[in-house]
Amino acid sequence: MQKGFRKLQLLSAVLAVGLFACGPDDAGSLPVTQSASAQGAPAGDSIPRMPDGKPDMNGIWQVLSNANNNLEPAPPKAAFAMVEGDFVPVPAPEVVALGAVGAVPASQGVVEGGYIPYKEGARERQLENQENWLTRDPEIKCYMPGVPRATYMPHPFQIFQSNSAFFIAYSFAGAVRNVYLEDPGEAPIDAWMGQSHGWWEDDTFVVEVTGLLDQTWYDRAGNYRTWNSKVTERYDLVSENVIQYSATIEDPEIYERPWTISMPLYRRLEENFELPQFKCVEFVEELMYGPFRQGRPIEDMQMPF
Repeated sequence: MQKGFRKLQLLSAVLAVGLFACGPDDAGSLPVTQSASAQGAPAGDSIPRMPDGKPDMNGIWQVLSNANNNLEPAPPKAAFAMVEGDFVPVPAPEVVALGAVGAVPASQGVVEGGYIPYKEGARERQLENQENWLTRDPEIKCYMPGVPRATYMPHPFQIFQSNSAFFIAYSFAGAVRNVYLEDPGEAPIDAWMGQSHGWWEDDTFVVEVTGLLDQTWYDRAGNYRTWNSKVTERYDLVSENVIQYSATIEDPEIYERPWTISMPLYRRLEENFELPQFKCVEFVEELMYGPFRQGRPIEDMQMPF
């Protein structure tokens, strides 16, 4: 009798789970804003699609990784800016008061194959950049981050997509990208965010970025580029709330071969969430221009740029 009662309880629990999972009005699901219909979607398709059948990537997205700290695997450390101590390196005087807030968490790494394939002698420049992070990293000065760094900074970005346009707005520094859907030819001038040309390969949106300034970095670890770099991005909408992103970097001047980073991008699902503005120019005025107020002869000033 007791065994029969337990079997009945188990059967009731299984049925309840099945009905909950299959119910059309699942109260536990998160709201997702979709700006386009799923016309043209294959039967059983799980991703939102535009009226022409292309994946609909409209929305606000953000990474959940430490890629901006270091694209390569790295252990945690006390600060980005370190100096020699009595026994081991210690945080630089400029950042020591930040304590744990200024510490650097470990990076798992997002480079396929492990590490960036620098040519002989080129790695030394990256290590030098890392040692001089406070004065060299363009992020500190609120310069536009370039591509692909803009994608994995700890700030969200928004994709605006239609049948005839693809535009990306970034929170950091108010950076924007207009992705040309017809080949615009060679970039007329190098720029912080470069020139982007995109096209569809089945359900993958591919973007080729050229004309990038050599002043942008890939991360806070000092990984860098030259004026000859080219980035090829791939956006794959694998579910309604996840884009699988990858970027292949070609720069024959300093790398032995092209190399690729990859990571998921997650949709921000908060109700009524809007892209926050982080126009940081005003936040670095003291850093960049403070010495001009001090009445010293300009030849005595040590500017941070």
